[in-house]
Amino acid sequence: MKMGAGVKRRTLWVGFAAVLVPLVVLLALQYRWLVQLDHATKKVQKATLIGFLDAVAEKVDYTYRDKARLLDLSSSIFNQNQLHKAAVHFKKKGVEGVTRLFVVSFVNGHDGRPLYFEPSCTSFSTETLGPEEQAVWVATAPWRTLVHKGGIVERVRLISEERDPSYRMLLYPVTDDASRLVGIAGMILDEEHFRTVVLPRAIEDSLSGYFEGNRQYEPIVSVRDGLGEVAFTTAADEKERWKENKVDKNFTFVFTDWSIGLASRHATPAQVARRNFLINIGLSAALAAALLGGLVLSLRTASREMKLSEMKNDFVSNVSHELRTPLASIRVFGEFLRLGRVDNPDKVREYGDYIETESRRLTQLVNNILDFASIESGRKTYRFERCDVRDVVCETLRTFEVRMRQNGFDIVVSGAETPLPPARIDANQHELAILNLAINARDAMPDGGSIDITVAEHRVKREPALAPGRYLKLSVADTGSG
Repeated sequence: MKMGAGVKRRTLWVGFAAVLVPLVVLLALQYRWLVQLDHATKKVQKATLIGFLDAVAEKVDYTYRDKARLLDLSSSIFNQNQLHKAAVHFKKKGVEGVTRLFVVSFVNGHDGRPLYFEPSCTSFSTETLGPEEQAVWVATAPWRTLVHKGGIVERVRLISEERDPSYRMLLYPVTDDASRLVGIAGMILDEEHFRTVVLPRAIEDSLSGYFEGNRQYEPIVSVRDGLGEVAFTTAADEKERWKENKVDKNFTFVFTDWSIGLASRHATPAQVARRNFLINIGLSAALAAALLGGLVLSLRTASREMKLSEMKNDFVSNVSHELRTPLASIRVFGEFLRLGRVDNPDKVREYGDYIETESRRLTQLVNNILDFASIESGRKTYRFERCDVRDVVCETLRTFEVRMRQNGFDIVVSGAETPLPPARIDANQHELAILNLAINARDAMPDGGSIDITVAEHRVKREPALAPGRYLKLSVADTGSG
């Protein structure tokens, strides 16, 4: 024990030295790094804000490019004069955030006049020249001019047309295999849908990706239209509504005259940097405490291992005693038989029963030791087989019944004579459990008593831990105290 205490003391000092010296060096270096980080945080914060604005703009672009996939029509629809297929396509797919869908055909006798989709009858129709139709006519005019000049489109891409801010539209030129323009598919965008659906969704998704869990910098996001009016904001009141933006950015694909900006609600980048500095210092202190706590836990673990070693030594001593008892009995009865001191056949059978019982007990002790070693090493496996529980109980009783009765214990088995259905169990583990329960009962009754072992069928209808069905119930009761 003294040697163990000396080892613990040396381990303590070595552990403290191994932890404290690197910890002091780490804290000094970290303080230096944090001071440098404090100066660079402003730039990092600004880059983060710009990244957020870029993310919102990209989400808006992706949303409308995804909607515009509806406009990707086959050239055969125009070449074969099958515009009704385009109407069916528009009706089937559908799209939100669009006020009108239209096509323009330049082949099969069509003069490039816009044809507007009518969802009610799944067809196209021409409209009288109103403001919306006039905007479409103006937007498609350059394409009609291109057709008159030969109509070759080398690169097909989605076009955002915003000449008239009241009627923003997306146009998709359709070409044949010779890159000749045969038609145009287009959509007029709904500004209200952009303001109330697309913007809030893009901003919310980007906020969760950039600022979630970073509540010390709660940004005010504002979107202004082409006239400079606030079209959308996350400001809580008028005071926040008119705070100066730290960064601004225009949208890049649609609504390009609209801009999105970020303003700080509470903390400035410098304040955020200072707060992060203090947080990091606190984390360093917490890390130091955690390391010291780990050292204490290590010492406690070493102490537990020492106690466990002592318990193992006690276990070995107890097992040695338990092993000597049946071995001595076997040797004595075997010597009686070898020397011929017993001539009575009944006595010979009785001694034989003693030898068999003690042998079984010895086998059980060895199995217990092996089970203990398997469980401790994590290699314990169970073998489940269908067997009669009554046979398992009777076989187990043969191991210790004779000795128990000699010591004044009365063993009563109930239910063994009743036919029971076979059960899928590990017989060895059940024998061990019955034996341990019987030994506990014996220890609780030093002056002798009665041990009642019951085997019965148990039907479960409704219990929290068991599913309804038929079960076998095995119980061990004694007349001892407690």
